[in-house]
Amino acid sequence: MARRPGLIDTAVDALRSRITSGEWPVGSRIPPEPALVDLLGVGRNTVREAVQSLVHAGLLERRQGSGTYVLSSSELAVTMGRHIADARQRDVVEVRRALEVEAARLAARRRTATDASALLDARDARAAAYQAGDLDKMVVTDLDLHRTIVRTAANPVLVSLYENLLDAIGENIRFNFVSDTHGGDAHDGLVEAIVAGDDSRAVAETSGYLSAFLGEA
Repeated sequence: MARRPGLIDTAVDALRSRITSGEWPVGSRIPPEPALVDLLGVGRNTVREAVQSLVHAGLLERRQGSGTYVLSSSELAVTMGRHIADARQRDVVEVRRALEVEAARLAARRRTATDASALLDARDARAAAYQAGDLDKMVVTDLDLHRTIVRTAANPVLVSLYENLLDAIGENIRFNFVSDTHGGDAHDGLVEAIVAGDDSRAVAETSGYLSAFLGEA
Protein backbone atom coordinates (compact mmCIF):
# COMPACT_ATOMS: atom_id res chain seq x y z
CA MET A 1 0.00 0.00 0.00
CA ALA A 2 1.40 3.41 -0.99
CA ARG A 3 2.51 5.77 1.77
CA ARG A 4 0.35 8.85 2.26
CA PRO A 5 3.02 11.31 1.07
CA GLY A 6 3.18 9.33 -2.17
CA LEU A 7 -0.57 9.64 -2.65
CA ILE A 8 -0.43 13.37 -2.08
CA ASP A 9 2.44 13.80 -4.53
CA THR A 10 0.54 11.84 -7.15
CA ALA A 11 -2.58 13.91 -6.58
CA VAL A 12 -0.60 17.16 -6.78
CA ASP A 13 0.96 16.05 -10.06
CA ALA A 14 -2.43 15.11 -11.49
CA LEU A 15 -3.95 18.47 -10.57
CA ARG A 16 -0.91 20.40 -11.77
CA SER A 17 -0.96 18.67 -15.16
CA ARG A 18 -4.54 19.78 -15.75
CA ILE A 19 -3.52 23.36 -14.98
CA THR A 20 -0.32 23.50 -16.99
CA SER A 21 -1.93 21.77 -19.99
CA GLY A 22 -4.68 24.39 -20.11
CA GLU A 23 -7.44 21.89 -19.38
CA TRP A 24 -8.20 24.13 -16.40
CA PRO A 25 -7.29 27.60 -17.71
CA VAL A 26 -6.27 30.56 -15.60
CA GLY A 27 -9.37 32.16 -14.09
CA SER A 28 -11.46 28.99 -14.20
CA ARG A 29 -12.93 27.24 -11.16
CA ILE A 30 -11.67 23.72 -10.60
CA PRO A 31 -14.16 20.92 -9.81
CA PRO A 32 -15.46 20.74 -6.23
CA GLU A 33 -13.93 18.37 -3.73
CA PRO A 34 -16.30 15.40 -4.28
CA ALA A 35 -15.62 15.51 -8.02
CA LEU A 36 -11.86 15.64 -7.39
CA VAL A 37 -12.13 12.60 -5.12
CA ASP A 38 -13.78 10.67 -7.96
CA LEU A 39 -11.40 12.07 -10.57
CA LEU A 40 -8.22 11.20 -8.68
CA GLY A 41 -9.43 8.07 -6.93
CA VAL A 42 -8.13 9.19 -3.53
CA GLY A 43 -9.67 10.24 -0.23
CA ARG A 44 -10.94 13.67 0.74
CA ASN A 45 -7.97 14.42 3.00
CA THR A 46 -5.53 13.67 0.19
CA VAL A 47 -7.46 15.96 -2.16
CA ARG A 48 -7.50 18.74 0.42
CA GLU A 49 -3.77 18.49 1.02
CA ALA A 50 -3.02 18.36 -2.70
CA VAL A 51 -5.15 21.43 -3.36
CA GLN A 52 -3.57 23.25 -0.42
CA SER A 53 -0.11 22.44 -1.80
CA LEU A 54 -1.01 24.14 -5.07
CA VAL A 55 -2.52 27.08 -3.20
CA HIS A 56 0.81 27.56 -1.42
CA ALA A 57 2.60 27.26 -4.76
CA GLY A 58 0.47 30.06 -6.16
CA LEU A 59 -1.30 28.04 -8.85
CA LEU A 60 -4.66 27.93 -7.07
CA GLU A 61 -6.65 30.38 -4.99
CA ARG A 62 -9.49 29.58 -2.59
CA ARG A 63 -12.35 32.08 -2.60
CA GLN A 64 -14.66 31.94 0.38
CA GLY A 65 -18.11 30.74 -0.62
CA SER A 66 -17.18 30.47 -4.28
CA GLY A 67 -14.70 27.66 -4.75
CA THR A 68 -11.09 27.21 -5.83
CA TYR A 69 -9.80 28.97 -8.93
CA VAL A 70 -6.73 28.68 -11.15
CA LEU A 71 -4.51 31.66 -10.41
CA SER A 72 -1.50 30.80 -12.58
CA SER A 73 -0.36 28.00 -14.87
CA SER A 74 3.31 28.27 -13.90
CA GLU A 75 4.97 27.97 -10.51
CA LEU A 76 8.07 29.57 -12.03
CA ALA A 77 6.02 32.61 -13.04
CA VAL A 78 4.66 32.90 -9.52
CA THR A 79 8.13 32.61 -7.99
CA MET A 80 9.66 35.10 -10.39
CA GLY A 81 6.73 37.45 -9.93
CA ARG A 82 7.32 37.50 -6.18
CA HIS A 83 11.00 38.29 -6.65
CA ILE A 84 10.48 41.11 -9.16
CA ALA A 85 7.31 42.64 -7.73
CA ASP A 86 9.25 45.68 -6.56
CA ALA A 87 11.71 45.83 -9.46
CA ARG A 88 12.42 49.20 -11.03
CA GLN A 89 11.33 49.73 -14.63
CA ARG A 90 15.00 50.16 -15.54
CA ASP A 91 15.75 46.70 -14.15
CA VAL A 92 13.00 45.17 -16.28
CA VAL A 93 14.20 46.95 -19.43
CA GLU A 94 17.72 45.65 -18.88
CA VAL A 95 16.40 42.09 -18.63
CA ARG A 96 14.19 42.65 -21.68
CA ARG A 97 17.25 43.78 -23.63
CA ALA A 98 19.17 40.66 -22.62
CA LEU A 99 16.35 38.41 -23.84
CA GLU A 100 14.85 40.33 -26.75
CA VAL A 101 18.10 41.17 -28.54
CA GLU A 102 19.02 37.50 -28.79
CA ALA A 103 15.43 36.60 -29.66
CA ALA A 104 15.53 39.07 -32.57
CA ARG A 105 18.83 37.63 -33.80
CA LEU A 106 17.57 34.05 -33.72
CA ALA A 107 14.18 34.99 -35.17
CA ALA A 108 15.82 36.60 -38.20
CA ARG A 109 17.88 33.46 -38.76
CA ARG A 110 15.11 30.92 -38.18
CA ARG A 111 11.85 32.54 -39.34
CA THR A 112 9.63 30.55 -41.65
CA ALA A 113 7.02 31.84 -44.07
CA THR A 114 4.37 31.13 -41.43
CA ASP A 115 6.39 33.07 -38.84
CA ALA A 116 6.76 36.00 -41.20
CA SER A 117 3.01 36.13 -41.76
CA ALA A 118 2.36 36.04 -38.00
CA LEU A 119 4.85 38.84 -37.42
CA LEU A 120 3.27 41.05 -40.07
CA ASP A 121 -0.18 40.41 -38.60
CA ALA A 122 1.08 41.29 -35.10
CA ARG A 123 2.70 44.47 -36.44
CA ASP A 124 -0.54 45.54 -38.13
CA ALA A 125 -2.60 44.83 -35.01
CA ARG A 126 -0.23 46.96 -32.96
CA ALA A 127 -0.46 49.82 -35.45
CA ALA A 128 -4.27 49.64 -35.48
CA ALA A 129 -4.41 49.79 -31.67
CA TYR A 130 -2.11 52.79 -31.68
CA GLN A 131 -4.21 54.56 -34.29
CA ALA A 132 -7.33 53.92 -32.21
CA GLY A 133 -5.63 55.40 -29.15
CA ASP A 134 -6.67 52.42 -27.01
CA LEU A 135 -3.96 52.07 -24.37
CA ASP A 136 -5.04 48.62 -23.18
CA LYS A 137 -5.02 47.26 -26.74
CA MET A 138 -1.72 49.02 -27.42
CA VAL A 139 -0.15 47.16 -24.50
CA VAL A 140 -1.72 43.81 -25.46
CA THR A 141 -0.74 44.03 -29.13
CA ASP A 142 2.77 45.30 -28.40
CA LEU A 143 3.33 42.43 -25.98
CA ASP A 144 1.90 39.98 -28.52
CA LEU A 145 4.36 41.22 -31.13
CA HIS A 146 7.30 40.65 -28.79
CA ARG A 147 6.00 37.20 -27.82
CA THR A 148 5.68 36.34 -31.51
CA ILE A 149 9.30 37.34 -32.08
CA VAL A 150 10.45 35.25 -29.13
CA ARG A 151 8.47 32.22 -30.37
CA THR A 152 9.96 32.72 -33.83
CA ALA A 153 13.42 32.41 -32.26
CA ALA A 154 12.54 28.72 -31.76
CA ASN A 155 14.49 28.31 -28.54
CA PRO A 156 12.25 26.64 -25.92
CA VAL A 157 14.35 27.83 -22.98
CA LEU A 158 14.20 31.43 -24.17
CA VAL A 159 10.45 31.12 -24.75
CA SER A 160 9.91 29.72 -21.24
CA LEU A 161 11.95 32.47 -19.60
CA TYR A 162 10.11 35.18 -21.52
CA GLU A 163 6.65 33.74 -20.93
CA ASN A 164 7.31 33.60 -17.21
CA LEU A 165 8.15 37.30 -17.17
CA LEU A 166 5.05 38.44 -19.05
CA ASP A 167 3.44 40.30 -16.15
CA ALA A 168 6.54 42.42 -15.57
CA ILE A 169 7.12 42.96 -19.29
CA GLY A 170 3.50 43.93 -19.84
CA GLU A 171 3.67 46.49 -17.04
CA ASN A 172 6.90 47.85 -18.49
CA ILE A 173 5.32 48.19 -21.93
CA ARG A 174 2.42 50.11 -20.38
CA PHE A 175 4.85 52.36 -18.51
CA ASN A 176 6.75 53.03 -21.73
CA PHE A 177 3.59 53.90 -23.67
CA VAL A 178 2.53 56.35 -20.98
CA SER A 179 5.93 57.98 -20.50
CA ASP A 180 7.30 57.86 -24.05
CA THR A 181 6.12 59.07 -27.46
CA HIS A 182 7.21 56.12 -29.61
CA GLY A 183 4.67 55.73 -32.38
CA GLY A 184 2.59 53.03 -33.98
CA ASP A 185 5.39 52.26 -36.42
CA ALA A 186 8.11 52.00 -33.76
CA HIS A 187 8.74 48.29 -34.42
CA ASP A 188 8.22 48.26 -38.19
CA GLY A 189 11.96 48.22 -38.85
CA LEU A 190 12.44 45.30 -36.48
CA VAL A 191 9.70 43.25 -38.13
CA GLU A 192 11.04 44.06 -41.60
CA ALA A 193 14.54 42.97 -40.56
CA ILE A 194 13.34 39.64 -39.17
CA VAL A 195 11.15 38.93 -42.20
CA ALA A 196 14.12 39.76 -44.47
CA GLY A 197 16.42 37.49 -42.46
CA ASP A 198 18.73 40.41 -41.57
CA ASP A 199 19.91 39.41 -38.11
CA SER A 200 22.36 42.32 -37.71
CA ARG A 201 19.64 44.88 -38.37
CA ALA A 202 17.19 43.00 -36.13
CA VAL A 203 19.71 43.21 -33.28
CA ALA A 204 20.36 46.90 -33.94
CA GLU A 205 16.64 47.72 -34.02
CA THR A 206 15.94 45.90 -30.75
CA SER A 207 18.96 47.19 -28.92
CA GLY A 208 18.23 50.70 -30.20
CA TYR A 209 14.75 51.17 -28.80
CA LEU A 210 15.45 49.40 -25.49
CA SER A 211 18.68 51.35 -24.98
CA ALA A 212 16.72 54.53 -25.65
CA PHE A 213 14.41 53.67 -22.75
CA LEU A 214 17.54 53.43 -20.59
CA GLY A 215 18.84 56.77 -21.82
CA GLU A 216 21.81 55.10 -23.49
CA ALA A 217 20.95 55.72 -27.15
